[in-house]
Amino acid sequence: MSDDNEPDWRIARALDRCDRLFPKRYATAVADLPDVLAWAARYRDTPDDCPSLLLLGRTGVGKTHQAYGAIRAAVSTVRPVDWRATTAADMYADLRPRAGIDSADEFRKISTCPLLLIDDIGAAKHSDWTEEVTYRLINHRYQECVPTIFTSNVTPTQLADVLGDRIASRLTEMCTRVVMPGQDRRRAA
Repeated sequence: MSDDNEPDWRIARALDRCDRLFPKRYATAVADLPDVLAWAARYRDTPDDCPSLLLLGRTGVGKTHQAYGAIRAAVSTVRPVDWRATTAADMYADLRPRAGIDSADEFRKISTCPLLLIDDIGAAKHSDWTEEVTYRLINHRYQECVPTIFTSNVTPTQLADVLGDRIASRLTEMCTRVVMPGQDRRRAA
């Protein structure tokens, strides 16, 4: 006999995980842009056939808030969703070779996570190594059709200049792109 409250319990558990693991600043983030909400609904309905999400806009327009809100909306389902969120800079730090850490295993964990948020892609200091890691990660997720949420403060026309043609081409094909207009809310406050 099944418990009629099981779906509610599973959703509450998923949302509790968001509350516990989101950074304090975004603990209550809720997506409110129609394109972001539509993406999250598609993820809930067909996670294996959902594009990635690319949020673009100037610094301070709310991309990270929308991204965490998208995760909250996407995991609000009875189906368990494993997700991970990181900034590009933290991801590079986690993957940098160092004693006692298996960088290949760390890369595998990030590249195969069913739902991944990479905040501020293109903002880290550029090097051949960061370009290689970014390409390998995006190419893997592109080839395997694994949904990813990206935020970046570069314009759509700057993607290739900042990230390289191969990465920009894959992002263009694999992502629903949402350009967020506006001014820096942090400075206005």
